[in-house]
Amino acid sequence: MSGGAGALRRATVLGSGSWGTTFAAVLADAGCDVTLWGRRAEVAEAVNLEHRNERYLPGVDLPPSITATTDVAAAVQGAQLVAVAVPAQTARATLEPLRGLIEPDAVVVSLMKGVELSSDRRMSEVVQEALGLPPERVAVVSGPNLAREIAQRQPTATVVACTDESTARRVAEACASGYFRPYTNTDVVGVELSGAVKNIIAVAVGIAQGRGFGHNTMATVITRGLVEITRLGLALGADAATFAGLAGMGDLVATCASPLSRNHTLGVHIGQGASLDEAITATGGTAEGVKSSTSVLDLARHVGVDVPITEAVVAVLHHGLPVDEMAQMLLARPHKPERVQP
Repeated sequence: MSGGAGALRRATVLGSGSWGTTFAAVLADAGCDVTLWGRRAEVAEAVNLEHRNERYLPGVDLPPSITATTDVAAAVQGAQLVAVAVPAQTARATLEPLRGLIEPDAVVVSLMKGVELSSDRRMSEVVQEALGLPPERVAVVSGPNLAREIAQRQPTATVVACTDESTARRVAEACASGYFRPYTNTDVVGVELSGAVKNIIAVAVGIAQGRGFGHNTMATVITRGLVEITRLGLALGADAATFAGLAGMGDLVATCASPLSRNHTLGVHIGQGASLDEAITATGGTAEGVKSSTSVLDLARHVGVDVPITEAVVAVLHHGLPVDEMAQMLLARPHKPERVQP
C-alpha cells in the first residue's frame, strides 16, 4: 500500500451491534459514505427508516447518511474501507465467504478485541487468513472506546495500528472528527493484545467489585493486569511503549472502571453469585473476555509467560473455582520484587 493512495471515503461496517453501529456513525460524521451490515432485518430497517438502532443503542440518533443492509456481498461491493465488528469467535466464519469479494485496493479494519479459540490467533491474523490479505491491508482500531459514550459524541481518542504506517494514516483520516481523535501506531501485536487481555482483567475487577471489594483492590488488579498484558506482549514481540498508551493503559482503565463495559458487568454478576450462564444473560451482550480468557491463557502458556489473573479468571469462569478462593489464589503467590516489565 503506497503512501500516495487516495482517501478512504466509501466505507462498510460488518456488524450492527453497539460498537459496529457506533463506528458507522463515527465514519459518517467524519465524512464517509457508510453502509452498515447486520443479520437482523428489523435492525437494518430501523436504521434506514428511523435512523435508530434501539436494540443496541437505545435513544441514540444515527446520521441519516448511514445505509443498512442484510446482504453482505452487496455491502462490501465498492467499499474502500471495510470495518469488522462481529464477535471474535465468529469472525472467521463471517469473513471466509467474502474472500475474493473485497475490492482489490480496500483496507480491512478490525474493531474486534479477542483471540480466536481454535487457533490462538489475534483478530488481524484471522482477518488476513480468512480474506487472503497481506498485513499492510489490515488495520486495527483499539483504545478507550466505550460505544455508548462515543455514540453520544463524547470526546475520546483511539489508536489505529497497521504494519504499514501509510495505511494507518489513511484509516485515521477516514474516522477523525471533532469528537473522535485517532493516533497511529505500527505495533499491531501490542495494540491487539492490549485490547484482548484487558477484557479479562475487567472481568477480574468486576468479580472483585461484585464481592464488595473497594478501590484498593481495583487499583491492584488493574496495575498488575497491565504487567500481565505487557509481559505477554513483549514475549510476542510488541513494543513496551504501547502498553503505557491509549490502547494499553487507556483502554484498560476505561474497561475496568466503567459500568458500560460488558466484561466488567459480567464480572460483577459473577462476583455477586451468578452462574456464568446467568451472568451472560444479565449482561445482555457479548463479553469477549469469557471465551478469550481460555485462548489467551493457551497463548501465554505456549510462550512460557506467567499470567496469574487470566489463570484465575479461567478457573472461576470455566473450571468451577469458587469466587471466594480467587483472591487467595492470587494473594498466596510467592513474594517477589515488583517489576513492571520482565
